[in-house]
Amino acid sequence: QVQLVESGGGLVQAGGSLRLSCVASGRTGATYAMGWHRQAPGKEREFVAAISRLGGAERFGDSAKGRFTISRGSGKNTVYLQMNSLRPDDTAVYFCVVGPSTAAIFSGVDENTRWGQGTQVTVSS
Repeated sequence: QVQLVESGGGLVQAGGSLRLSCVASGRTGATYAMGWHRQAPGKEREFVAAISRLGGAERFGDSAKGRFTISRGSGKNTVYLQMNSLRPDDTAVYFCVVGPSTAAIFSGVDENTRWGQGTQVTVSS
């Protein structure tokens, strides 16, 4: 089993930045692709970004392109989501996800993915 702990959420003004972190423990996160989904109140869950096991491949959702970057820590069991130019519509609970591939994380429904508890990001106008 993989345990995921997210941090870095909070309240920020529009135009500001936040960096989310997620640490994987248990069955080593270094063997997994890692990424993020988010869910805003009253909306469907949305793919944000994913990065491959060794960090060589990245994938972004449309809302994240050009504003967010994703990276892995040197130990490969940590993933970061740097969010810049935040907008009020970025307000959501952000969930860390691990899975066998970026495609599995992108799908959001792969049975081999594991999810964190989420961290709240609120962007004020």
